[in-house]
Amino acid sequence: MLAYFCGINKCMSELVNEFNSYRERMNEVILSKNNLVMKRLWNLDTNTYEDGALDKRTKEMLGLVASMVLRCDDCIKYHLGKSHELGVTTEEMYEIFAVANIVGGTIVIPHTRRAAEYWEELQNL
Repeated sequence: MLAYFCGINKCMSELVNEFNSYRERMNEVILSKNNLVMKRLWNLDTNTYEDGALDKRTKEMLGLVASMVLRCDDCIKYHLGKSHELGVTTEEMYEIFAVANIVGGTIVIPHTRRAAEYWEELQNL
């Protein structure tokens, strides 16, 4: 049984690495086209998540709930990664999942499954 779980962990590690690599590569492609509106959008997004009246950590948790309700899997992975970097605990994460499911309804459940899988992998890195 241990070999099976090691195999899953390896595949799940690839999940995180593939997402991060793809995101970085495609962001470079998009930004290299020097479209002013796209650059401003990226800048606005970056600045929105800086500390303000709400700290970065809280903003990432809000971003995650919104992403789950909107059912954006790439957005969910991004906010899970940032939340992990900012020290969100598993207990807190499952409360975030609960809020997203209450607000978004049962249609969010499949996204919660994928979010839980990705969160588990982040814990193993």
